[in-house]
Amino acid sequence: MPELSVVVHGPNTQDRLTGLLASLAAHPHPDVEVIVAAVGPWAQETARAHVPEMLVLPLPDGTDDATARSAGAARATGRWLHFVHAKDGLPVGGPRLVAERAAELPDEVDVLLFDHVCSTWETSGLPSTDGPRLDRAGRAAHRVGDLDRSALRITPLLGNRALRTAFWQAHEPRLATPDEPYAAYATLLLADHIAALNQVAYEHHELRPESLPPVPPENHYALVDRYEQLLTLALAVSPAQNSTDLSRAAPETAPRSPCHAVLYDVMVRDCLRTFARTPMPDPVAREFFRRTADAAVRLRPPGYRRPAGPEGIRRALLEENAYTRYRAFQAANRARRAAKSAVRTHRREVAAALGDRHYRTALSRPVDPNLAVFAAYWNRGVACSPAAIAAKLTELAPQIHPVWVVAPENAALLPPHTDHVLPGTRRYREVLATAKYLVNNVNFPDAIVKRPDAVHLQTHHGTPLKRMGVDQMEFPAAAKGLDFEALLARVDKWDYSVSANSHSTRMWERAYPSRFVSLDHGYPRNDVYYTATAADIRTIRDRLGIPPAHRAILYAPTHRDYEAGWTPRLDLATFADQLGKDTVLLVRGHYFYDGTPSPLTALRRTGRVVDVSAYDPVEDLALAADALVTDYSSIMFDYANLDRPIVVHADDWETYRSTRGVYFDLPAEPPGQVARTQCELTEILTSTAWRDEGATKTRAAFRRRFCEYDDGRAAERVVRRVFLGESEDALPPVTPLEERTPAPTPEEAA
Repeated sequence: MPELSVVVHGPNTQDRLTGLLASLAAHPHPDVEVIVAAVGPWAQETARAHVPEMLVLPLPDGTDDATARSAGAARATGRWLHFVHAKDGLPVGGPRLVAERAAELPDEVDVLLFDHVCSTWETSGLPSTDGPRLDRAGRAAHRVGDLDRSALRITPLLGNRALRTAFWQAHEPRLATPDEPYAAYATLLLADHIAALNQVAYEHHELRPESLPPVPPENHYALVDRYEQLLTLALAVSPAQNSTDLSRAAPETAPRSPCHAVLYDVMVRDCLRTFARTPMPDPVAREFFRRTADAAVRLRPPGYRRPAGPEGIRRALLEENAYTRYRAFQAANRARRAAKSAVRTHRREVAAALGDRHYRTALSRPVDPNLAVFAAYWNRGVACSPAAIAAKLTELAPQIHPVWVVAPENAALLPPHTDHVLPGTRRYREVLATAKYLVNNVNFPDAIVKRPDAVHLQTHHGTPLKRMGVDQMEFPAAAKGLDFEALLARVDKWDYSVSANSHSTRMWERAYPSRFVSLDHGYPRNDVYYTATAADIRTIRDRLGIPPAHRAILYAPTHRDYEAGWTPRLDLATFADQLGKDTVLLVRGHYFYDGTPSPLTALRRTGRVVDVSAYDPVEDLALAADALVTDYSSIMFDYANLDRPIVVHADDWETYRSTRGVYFDLPAEPPGQVARTQCELTEILTSTAWRDEGATKTRAAFRRRFCEYDDGRAAERVVRRVFLGESEDALPPVTPLEERTPAPTPEEAA
């Protein structure tokens, strides 16, 4: 029998479960067993990677936390239980600390409390306020009444305490509730004795509120109900009430216990803090205040004395149910705080007041339901998924007029008759203020207001191998001073996020924790890989000057955050010579380097390579190529739709992984052959290895994972869902991978 059963439970929210299970697997302990009550397919997929070291219990999507905890506990064999939510973490050695401390405890102890740290999307490892209380408890066993001023003020989490298994089983009907704070308090009220461990053994992760479903205002009443139930429980289990029938107890007349007095104080503080900090409609706020006032008077312990100062005034007003005067007191306090900071904020307030008057005026006009604004790659022009969506919009909803935001230097390159605006102009402000639809593969500027009746559609511009969004915080070379709060303010404007595969959906949820709806419809820009014809491919190759019988290889490396400019990692002249006269090397530098001198200038004069860095669209280049050579660029995920050979040149993988951060090990899960040197790359491409059976097999696995939703109808699904308002069930279903037919290869097209 192990000493401790760690019951990990819940869905893999924002991919937190992956790191938690990896940490547990990397630091096993003989007295600790791990049971994973995995809710939903993503959690189950993550957990199965650790079988048989961990017992995995697959639970349906939507299973609540209480049910998942109970399911895990039912399979536990340890003497003690530690419930760990899948979104939280365990410090290295934490389970060992808990198991060793639990082994020392006498059988009369039911609950072991320990310290924890707190993390959010922007911070990690912040100490809790519980440490001093746990220090004072020492290592002795205590009754909860003996620790009433400390134990009941410990943060109410199930994760910062271990429960004796027999205790859990005896009280499971009361403790198995989705209301975790209630369950945490109840463990202390029901315990015979408790003990403490003044070391950190848990990491509580607070999810960004904007990434969670909105809470109906009326749900706030449940906070008052929670404390009423807890105070009733405190009376029922106190020595004076041990024989009392709970159903007949009258809380307002029953004798008070020390636990009751502490819980009462906690209740009033928590309810007043919630009232002050939580936006509520006025009728809901009044009712919440009334219920809190009623509980504060009815459950007040005999001889209770209010605190001094402003807190005492607040409580007096609460007990009088003086809602209007309480709000006035709040307003007066806010006014005093505002006056103190007026000098510091004056300049900023003036700047905000004198902002773009024209834009604000336009925002007062009605939203135009037939106006859509498109942009791509920081206003580079008509490109990527926004371009594919705009084209399909013209076909399916011609009443909606598209307008593109384009930088002045790119305006001359637009297709004929493209309606467009230049940033900063009067019409630019007008269309952004009044358009019903805003579509971009990056973010619009911070100053753009998200109107309630407008729709923001984020298409992204690739499948993420490298870390994105808030996941870049650990990699300063990649972040380069990025303002993450401003980033998330932009993300909060998204209504929809387009995804090409489950991996992307999950990583966008992790990297951009907000409340957008994921559209698992495929990337519209990839539709062409299923709709292009042999004639289209011949035309593109003719335009690029590729002879019909020649092999074309597209070399498309990505940007490196640790390099100031683009220095090709291949000796392109030698590489082109070694590939032979019958191979055309198409070289495309990353668009981040548009403003830097091209290292291909001299090579262009030799005719050995074709510099296609400025060629758009990139999808044409993919269609023209017999094979792709890349390093870590997301083009590999798109190109895989064509089911043509891909070779990865990963000469600096370790450096890239450690400086940029990645979501999976590309050399271990590649789309084809992997070369670590130019010599290896040349050998692959001058033999049959680039398209042999091994390369074909790895590519097939890669396609199953990353071409999940791309089938040629992604743009149609997006337009029908977002612009025409059709339900998910009415959309064209995604064609299974084995039933899709990619565009012809150049060899077939010839």
